[in-house]
Amino acid sequence: MEFGPQPHPSLLNIQNTITNMAGYQRKTALSPSEVLSEAEDFLQQILGLTRSHNSSHSATYDGAEGTVTLRAHPHGPYTDVVANTDQLRTSRMDYEVQKLLNQLPYEPGDLGGPGSGDPT
Repeated sequence: MEFGPQPHPSLLNIQNTITNMAGYQRKTALSPSEVLSEAEDFLQQILGLTRSHNSSHSATYDGAEGTVTLRAHPHGPYTDVVANTDQLRTSRMDYEVQKLLNQLPYEPGDLGGPGSGDPT
C-alpha cells in the first residue's frame, strides 16, 4: 500500500503523450539497415539532426527541430517502419519525416519517392 499523494490515473501516461506527439508508419521493400541508412542521410541533410542513439533496428535523432525515433522491423519480404516525433503534426519536422517515409520504395522494384499521379 502506498501513502501520500498519488497522480490521477489519467495522468499516468502523460510523459508518453508529451514525448511522442506524432507517429507515422510505412511498409517498405528496403531492409531495416537500408531504411536507417536512408534516414541518416535525409535527416542530417534536410533537418540538421544528429544521431543520439541507435541499434540494429532503431535510431533516435536530435536537433533544433526536435527529436525523431525510427524503428524498422522486418516482416517477411517487407520492413515495417515507425517514426515518432516530439513535435506537432503541423511542424516542419513532421512534414519532412512524412516526406522521408514516402520516399521509401513500397514494393520490390519501386523507385520510391512521389508518384507521377498518372494511373497508367
